[in-house]
Amino acid sequence: MPPSSAYTPGIRSLLPLLYVAWADRVLSPSEVRLLEKKASELTFLTAAEKELLRRWTNPRTPPSRELFQHWRILLHDQTEALSSDSRKSLVDLGLEMARHSDSGAEPSWSKPDTRLALEELEEALGMVSIETYRSLFPQDQPEPAEGPFSAAALTQILDGRYADTRRHMRILLSDPAFAYGPPQQKEDHRRQVLHWCRLLAKQGLGALSYPELYGGRSDMGAYATAFESLGYHDLSLAVKFGVQFGLFGGSILWLGTKRHHDLYLAEAGSLQLPGCFAMTETGHGSNVRGLETTATFDPVEDEFIVHSPTEQAGKEYIGNALHGRLATVFAQLIVGGENHGVHALLVPLRDEHHRLLPGIRIEDNGQKVGLNGVDNGRIWFDQVRVPRENLLNRFGEVSAEGVYSSPIENPGRRFFTMLGTLVGGRVCVPKAGLSAAKSGLTIAVRYALRRRQFAADFTQPETLLLDYPSHQRRLMPLLAKAYALHFALDHLTDRYVARSDDDIREIESLAAGLKSYATWFTTECLQECREACGGKGYLSENRIGGLKADTDIFTTFEGDNTVLMQLVAKSLLTTFRQSFHEEGTMGVLRFLATRITTAVTERNPIVVRNTDPEHLLDPDFHHSAFTYREQRLLYSVAQRLRNRIKSGENSYDAYLACQMHLLALAEAHVERIVLEQFRNRIENLEASEAKAALEKVYALFALATIERRRAWYLEANYLEGNKTKAIRRLIDQLCLEVRQQAGLLVDAFAIPPSLLAAPIAL
Repeated sequence: MPPSSAYTPGIRSLLPLLYVAWADRVLSPSEVRLLEKKASELTFLTAAEKELLRRWTNPRTPPSRELFQHWRILLHDQTEALSSDSRKSLVDLGLEMARHSDSGAEPSWSKPDTRLALEELEEALGMVSIETYRSLFPQDQPEPAEGPFSAAALTQILDGRYADTRRHMRILLSDPAFAYGPPQQKEDHRRQVLHWCRLLAKQGLGALSYPELYGGRSDMGAYATAFESLGYHDLSLAVKFGVQFGLFGGSILWLGTKRHHDLYLAEAGSLQLPGCFAMTETGHGSNVRGLETTATFDPVEDEFIVHSPTEQAGKEYIGNALHGRLATVFAQLIVGGENHGVHALLVPLRDEHHRLLPGIRIEDNGQKVGLNGVDNGRIWFDQVRVPRENLLNRFGEVSAEGVYSSPIENPGRRFFTMLGTLVGGRVCVPKAGLSAAKSGLTIAVRYALRRRQFAADFTQPETLLLDYPSHQRRLMPLLAKAYALHFALDHLTDRYVARSDDDIREIESLAAGLKSYATWFTTECLQECREACGGKGYLSENRIGGLKADTDIFTTFEGDNTVLMQLVAKSLLTTFRQSFHEEGTMGVLRFLATRITTAVTERNPIVVRNTDPEHLLDPDFHHSAFTYREQRLLYSVAQRLRNRIKSGENSYDAYLACQMHLLALAEAHVERIVLEQFRNRIENLEASEAKAALEKVYALFALATIERRRAWYLEANYLEGNKTKAIRRLIDQLCLEVRQQAGLLVDAFAIPPSLLAAPIAL
């Protein structure tokens, strides 16, 4: 940090403007563009001063906290020295600081041209008076009195450990550079999204999860939070961002080694090298192991020959296919006539002039139901040769002599380990989808708090939509579930960030389950929000239709939800079986004892019939109900599979026969985790009105979920009819109570007005 005397008069004159521009720790694209343009026009600055100014206006490298504090002290000292008559503007403060420098250059600061140039810059930045500057110093302001429960208190809870990233994204995306325009044609929309993506890369957001050596911060949690925030803006931008920096860049990071990192990672993170992730094929969607594309090693030329043997082997729905220059291509690796399974290689698609390279055929997927700002395409390879070094070789290497080697000997384990490194997409996608659902809920709730319809008679005011019990029943349980999923997905992010080799399979299962459960919720929620807004919800300007169209695909990309839920169920069965193998007879006895205890306590006639509100609102009752459903389904499906296989049926047919049972088990498992994470978050809060509000939201989520599964609970004799009726009545009451705070609850999502944008919600 330079001493005060090192600042020239020119730099001192600009310090107040720089301080205020960086006060929110974000320099938006509009501010960057303005400062760069104006700095070049400031004739009183030397070349060295302009270079220093350029460094201080790089959005990827904000001034350190120490430097920022240094500026603050300088400005505060100078402000205190000014007379009240001199406290007119930031320009006055800057000129006064320049005059008081010891360089002997005072006369130049009296020139009208100097003042005019600085005033133009101040006006362009929107900073009007010295009071703007003074408001940045908390010690000059009276301590705020403690107020009642507010949306801000809830926002603080929701933002959690990534509050800085969420605040950064709100400020950034509110910049005019990210403003929505009128509806666009496909190609225009794609160009706009690419431009926005470049702005995000310039802010350093694309490389957040990469090592510092390659322009990043090694912060996967911050990256996932940035992705989540993009879900409030344009979902095409979120997907484009994820494809470029998460899938393409992430595949280089996690499947490649240092030689690939050094060559490609920094350029991928800055978007100097647009790329795509070519895994899915037309003929083999979710079945990655069955991919037809081949990469055959040619030892004579020391190259791989990448080839699409059939039309159905074309890579399908590949994001960035039309903009990309390099692709991570997944193919069957064939060395010396032996197939070593699916591996990934880097295959160039276009040259620096964006011309397709020989052997590459790419077609536009065309107009889609949504996400038309993403350039999805199909890619085929016709005997395309790439150097041996292009194999992403973390899990499999081929020597110049044509010898294959891998640190993981078992092919199946190697395959799943490779895919496990890419599970970050399943962590991010549901977070962006939930953001879209929160936008829909905010629009629908705010509209329902404004729109009136019908009255007892003409002398009475019409009734607000949200005062109708039916409308409360439509929206309040969805709002409660959105809160529950928020905390569950934060838990998933934390688990993924802290993952180890020992728990990665468990985290993969958790990601698969929560991705499915959350994106199904997004689809359901946005449909209900659309209907709750009537004809207004059908207008494009109110955005719900666009949010629905853009998130519809979330249920089938990054893994089809139904397939993913079967993976969750299989994981549970594997763990269930292993526990008996590891603990032997004692494990079986312990499990049977648990079942007997559960049957005695949970299906006790008193408990089954208990309709007391205190019992129904008890978190222990909720947890017991959710846990019982999961364990009962797990035990019964395990028995069914065992009996079928013992009778001679092969395991594949047995799984097919039990498929619906497996899906119910997976859903019960995920719901129990969501409930636990919501409860854990509340229990870790200090007593406050915000916590009390969340208690009601939690109870509504828990009971509404039990009500949704009431047929199963009745069939299992876990609940009796009088108890399910009491639950229904209590849900009605909770909907009314949550309705009283519904405006605050959606305000707590802190969606900037320019992003929400729906006229009926503003």
